[in-house]
Amino acid sequence: MTLPRTRPPLTADERTQLLGWLDMQRAIVRWKCEGLSEADAHLSVLPASPLMTMAGIVSHLRWVEHLWFEVLFLGRPAEGPQFEGPDDADMIVDGIPLAQLLSEYEQQCAVSNEIVAAHSLDETGRHPDYRSAGASLRWMLIHMVEETARHAGHMDAVRELIDGRKGYY
Repeated sequence: MTLPRTRPPLTADERTQLLGWLDMQRAIVRWKCEGLSEADAHLSVLPASPLMTMAGIVSHLRWVEHLWFEVLFLGRPAEGPQFEGPDDADMIVDGIPLAQLLSEYEQQCAVSNEIVAAHSLDETGRHPDYRSAGASLRWMLIHMVEETARHAGHMDAVRELIDGRKGYY
């Protein structure tokens, strides 16, 4: 499923606007990956940040969605590479095809959207072991807009360094 890269309506309700902004940033993530070869998707272009590849960022965003909506908000077990490996383990993607990472990201975003649709924006997270779980769903959505947009910006710069392609949306 390819999301449109359009801003949400100017006068929509809060939930529509929050999800609209998040879905637009998610669509930009996918767009930034269009046409990349596997080699380029896994190419490290930032010497001080070797895991900051296009594929690594997609994987990170998939696991961040899982963390905030499934683990912190719903209180599910803290599972995934960010809990089981070294720092930034969610960005270690050698040998994993970009198409697989994008598919997993889209599936995770669909799960996140289902969770958001089923709960009040005022409801807070449930995981007893993490202070951040005390945030409201509204706060988590705003954070995910920020997190996804920040990494979409990273992807814009990385993509420009790879092949010169640039653009916002």
